[in-house]
Amino acid sequence: MTPDSEQAYADARAVWRAALREHVLAPPDVGFSGRLAGLAAAARQRAEACEAAYRDGFEWPPARGGAKPPYELQPGTGRRGPEKLWARFDEAVAELDRVSEGRSLRAVARAYAELADVASKLADAVEREDRASGLLPAPTRRRRRSA
Repeated sequence: MTPDSEQAYADARAVWRAALREHVLAPPDVGFSGRLAGLAAAARQRAEACEAAYRDGFEWPPARGGAKPPYELQPGTGRRGPEKLWARFDEAVAELDRVSEGRSLRAVARAYAELADVASKLADAVEREDRASGLLPAPTRRRRRSA
C-alpha cells in the first residue's frame, strides 16, 4: 500500500467512525436526514479508500461479525423514511457485516458503496418527508436581483 492510500484508508476509517458516533443516542430530531447524509458520505469515502487499497495490493483484515448499527438505525426503532429503502439499508448492513469477516477488500469496498447509495437515498427521502410534515422548514430560495 502506498503512503497516500494508507493515509486515505486511515482518514476514511476515522470519518466512518465519527459518522457512526453521530447516530449513537441521537434524538429523533430534525437532524436525522443530515446524519444519514453524513453516514452516506462516510461510507462512500470508505468505499473509495478500500478500492484504492485493493488496487495497491492491501488485504482486508477480517473482523468479527455481528456488529449492529447505532440504535436509531436499527429496525423497530421508529426510524423515518420509506420501508423499502430501510429494507435495502438493512440488507446492505448485513452484507457489509458478512464480507467484513472475509479477506476480500474489493467485496468490502462494494458493500460500503451499496450502503452509501442507500443511505444517501434515505437521507433525501427523510428530508423530503420532514419538509412536507413541517418538521423541517421549506428551503429558502434566493431571489435574483436585477440590474
